[in-house]
Amino acid sequence: MKKIEAYIQPFMLRKVVDALMAIHIHGMSVIEAKGFGKEKDESYPHHVADYVIDFTPKTKIEIICNDDQSLKIIETIQKSAHTGRKGDGKLFITDIQKAVSIRTGEENEHAI
Repeated sequence: MKKIEAYIQPFMLRKVVDALMAIHIHGMSVIEAKGFGKEKDESYPHHVADYVIDFTPKTKIEIICNDDQSLKIIETIQKSAHTGRKGDGKLFITDIQKAVSIRTGEENEHAI
């Protein structure tokens, strides 16, 4: 199993979710986030009056999936979140050792 974490531009969320639904993913979490990387988002004003804003708004999408689904999900997010500008975001993929459903007790692939 894989955990896919995508940090994307907030205005790209609808496009990314629509693309993921088109490939029939079974679930995701969406979280509002703030952060910065080595390249600042050119479209976001980092200076407001005399106050410097150090963080750029992002949207984080988390998806847990079977290994065989991960490549398609990664490609879908990468294509649908792409604008070609700095600040498009990042994808992080990690291995999941175990998943457990709290309600049913099912484990691993059956829990997701």
